[in-house]
Amino acid sequence: MDIGEKKVLLANPRGYCAGVERAVQTVEKALELYGPPIYVRKEIVHNRHVVQALTAKGVRFVEENEEVPEGATVIFSAHGVAPDVHTSAAARSLRVIDATCPLVTKVHNEVRRFAAEGYDILLIGHQGHEEVLGTAGEAPAQIQVVDTPEDVDSVTVRDPERVVWLSQTTLSVDETQQTVGRLRARFPALKSPPSDDICYATQNRQEAVKAMAPACDVIIVVGSPNSSNSQRLREVALEAGAGAAYLVDFAHEIAEEWLGDARTVGLTAGASVPNELVEDALGWLRERGFTTVEHVTTAVENIVFALPQELRAALRPAPGRDA
Repeated sequence: MDIGEKKVLLANPRGYCAGVERAVQTVEKALELYGPPIYVRKEIVHNRHVVQALTAKGVRFVEENEEVPEGATVIFSAHGVAPDVHTSAAARSLRVIDATCPLVTKVHNEVRRFAAEGYDILLIGHQGHEEVLGTAGEAPAQIQVVDTPEDVDSVTVRDPERVVWLSQTTLSVDETQQTVGRLRARFPALKSPPSDDICYATQNRQEAVKAMAPACDVIIVVGSPNSSNSQRLREVALEAGAGAAYLVDFAHEIAEEWLGDARTVGLTAGASVPNELVEDALGWLRERGFTTVEHVTTAVENIVFALPQELRAALRPAPGRDA
């Protein structure tokens, strides 16, 4: 290899996951079906470009149901909501389309099950994150949020023999296991979820970054600052040996000085990032001499989630009409 060659290592998988794809399609189908304005509670996914593009099509993003006119259509974001959000929507006669990712719904179901069985639930996740707020809302009296491994020391439970841990779906796999290890040291009878709560897409994107990080002078993660899984990718890149790692929403945010004498730049994207933003970043790097692109593939994803049932029912042809 020419010592002067500049190359990009492109992570696979990267970008949109099945849950995000489903959520964005849900909003677009609702626009087709009902026309604008369509209201979305919170950001449908944590990506600035996606939110801006949907806003331009007539989507209105609101913080709470009270901002939605009575009887209008409201979509709940991929991060999930607490039961009281459904209650307030019903009180305002809103047409609800729930775009919660099925993997988040799985965690909600686990909370309800363990709460009914009398467990104290230790939810590993980031305080204030929308997903954590929605999950904790399923059983607020029995859930404690554990944000970092250091928070374990302040956890109190009613019965050390009836404790279970669950987690936010977009965390760092390694840090979550550190927290679980500390929890288990305090509560030896700690029960684990029936299957891993951290979603397949989060894990796959982190594994791809780990695989390429040692060879990278710099890693660029395309993703928004409020995207938990994108932030974790930057952290994982540094922990896995990348010389430096940066998070950007758009290619023009990449700073020339970040590259310095770099010869190998890694590129990935969070699970809520459309591929066009990755292509823009590739183009930006190409203009600066990074013309060779090598793919680093650690998994192949073929998961697809069906649209929410409320939308499928509305899209179903009327009896006696052709599909």
